[in-house]
Amino acid sequence: MTSVRFIIRAFLSIFLALSSLAPLRCLADDNPQFDGTIFFHRLFNADDPLAARDEFGRLHQERFLNPTDLEPRYCRRDTYYYISGATLTNDPAYVGALQRDLKRLGYYCGPINGVFSPEVSDSIARMQKHYSMTVTGTLTVYVRRALNLP
Repeated sequence: MTSVRFIIRAFLSIFLALSSLAPLRCLADDNPQFDGTIFFHRLFNADDPLAARDEFGRLHQERFLNPTDLEPRYCRRDTYYYISGATLTNDPAYVGALQRDLKRLGYYCGPINGVFSPEVSDSIARMQKHYSMTVTGTLTVYVRRALNLP
């Protein structure tokens, strides 16, 4: 009986592994420089704590990787709630997520490189003015909540 269960589990695992490679071919057709990085990044980082979120959960991930997508980050999203904004401006993964969300809303036009530059500060100030917040240009709790970042 144990060998039958083993065979069934092996068959199911092979079937699931092959069915998960089906999107790989579609991505390779769209991108001539495709090397599988996107597929494996999505496979192993499926629970990205800094992924863009809306009221229903995680938003669709972008097709191409930014330099900050592979930076080390905490494994749980709620860990970021206990870290101050001044400390988070030194974290390249968090600043990359901040730049991505500011760019998505149209406040930031620079590169997503994980560096808290004056351009990022200016885009935060524009967002704070638009959302009727106190304009400081710094990463505050209200800015983090408006961007759905922890």
